[in-house]
Amino acid sequence: MDESGQDARATGVQSVKRALDLLECLGSAGEPLGLKRLTDLSGLPLATVHRLLSTLSARGYVRQDGRSRKYVLGASVLKLRDPYSRVVAVRAHPFLAELARFSRETANLAVMDGGHVLYVAQAAPERKLRMFTEVGNRLLPHSNAVGKILLAFRPRNEVAGIIERNGLPARTASTITDVDAFWAELERTATSGYAVDNGEEEEDVHCVAVPVFVLAELVAAISVSGPAGRMSRHDRPELVAEMRRLAVALSGALGAPADGSPGDASPYPAGVGEDRG
Repeated sequence: MDESGQDARATGVQSVKRALDLLECLGSAGEPLGLKRLTDLSGLPLATVHRLLSTLSARGYVRQDGRSRKYVLGASVLKLRDPYSRVVAVRAHPFLAELARFSRETANLAVMDGGHVLYVAQAAPERKLRMFTEVGNRLLPHSNAVGKILLAFRPRNEVAGIIERNGLPARTASTITDVDAFWAELERTATSGYAVDNGEEEEDVHCVAVPVFVLAELVAAISVSGPAGRMSRHDRPELVAEMRRLAVALSGALGAPADGSPGDASPYPAGVGEDRG
């Protein structure tokens, strides 16, 4: 390839990256954004933002409100998101089933969806148990273990925006409703590599969750939930270790390294959850 061809390719890659940056800004904002705000958040020149938004709007990935002139994600984004969620759910099922057999409790997989937790897959043990949530349920993230995981490994400014929009309403008497206390909880979660919910979403229901990373990017959280009495009898370090093992396996199934290895390296960024139970 000659020099002009290489320059054109580099320019094309840069345009794609910038367009994705804008989509991520809109996706994490949770509210319509004006041109100036998008320019400030992305750090891109105003003319570049305007040009990319015009292209994304034409393809349906961005929509501009005719009255406020602000931008939101368009319907075409759903064409990408929903199939991916289905892929994640399908690939996660055998690992959730194994976790349900190991724990003899309900195993769940959840992702972040517009500032809420969305449950996309679930497996139950052979014994008949009450399900504490269902696939398709959307919850505020502050009062459950999967939500804490999905917040703890996100940029602080993004989490602050979610807290500002959602608040920290009490679901039970145990829900953390103080902002400083909740930030401390997220810090503990990020350091230990797992989260707990001790009756914070539903009375007498406890939950433990760990993150699922693909190539160092957080994509989901897996959890085990059950009645407080039974969950308290679990050996937590043993349970967390098994959940981490399955998170590694699921990480490989969702995005195995390019060298073809099965994804048996730690799914956690360096320093997260090392030598901790």
